[in-house]
Amino acid sequence: MLDRPLSLVVPAHNEALNMMTVIAKTVPVLEGLAPDWEIVLVDDGSTDDTVVVARAAMGAAAGRLRVISHDGKRGYGITVADGLRAARMGYVAFMDGDGQFDPADLRTLAGLMPTSDLAAGWRRRRADPSYRLVIAGVFNVLVRALYGVRVRDIDCGLKLMRREVLDAAGPLLARSALLNTELYFKCQRSGLRIQQVAVNHYPRVAGVRSGARLIPILRAIRDLVWLRFRLARHWRAPSHAVPVPESS
Repeated sequence: MLDRPLSLVVPAHNEALNMMTVIAKTVPVLEGLAPDWEIVLVDDGSTDDTVVVARAAMGAAAGRLRVISHDGKRGYGITVADGLRAARMGYVAFMDGDGQFDPADLRTLAGLMPTSDLAAGWRRRRADPSYRLVIAGVFNVLVRALYGVRVRDIDCGLKLMRREVLDAAGPLLARSALLNTELYFKCQRSGLRIQQVAVNHYPRVAGVRSGARLIPILRAIRDLVWLRFRLARHWRAPSHAVPVPESS
């Protein structure tokens, strides 16, 4: 079990068909993982019953669900970042709300925390179309060149971190899926410990897949350069190592 309470951020846009399964699998994992916990559901302008289904799926634990709602769709990076800012606990995790991750893998990430500040998954067998894999490969090469961040599967949407990571990373500047790149970059520059582990990834069985369209891809490449310049101008790593308490 983790030595601090846990906030789990779940970004979702029109995921009503997945919410019952995602929440139902997540609640028992969290109950056995942390001494106290909450789920922060960030509803990115859904036009279906994503929130209603999520509340129903919580059952007796409904009081542990907090909902942040966007009036319209604002995108993945903003959605996750809003959840991270709202998270109140000593550990903060995020997991995509589309049902492609197994919440039980949060236990695998938690097993890394005695020697990590940021524990991240990499998808051992990514259940996405081949063209998305090609795009991801090109994206990772660009991130390595521009940011000096050398990790596997940088955009894997399953991560667990200590509160100290968010403290060192603030303010979050990315407004797209580059949020993952920003977290790795700032964590690395702050001297914090990063570990990765293989996690499961499953095909989407309901809802509509987003991303991998030409315009968003070109925008992401543009934003890679934009974010790197903003980081250089508006963020500095802490002048000393961020103190991280020893795990009990």
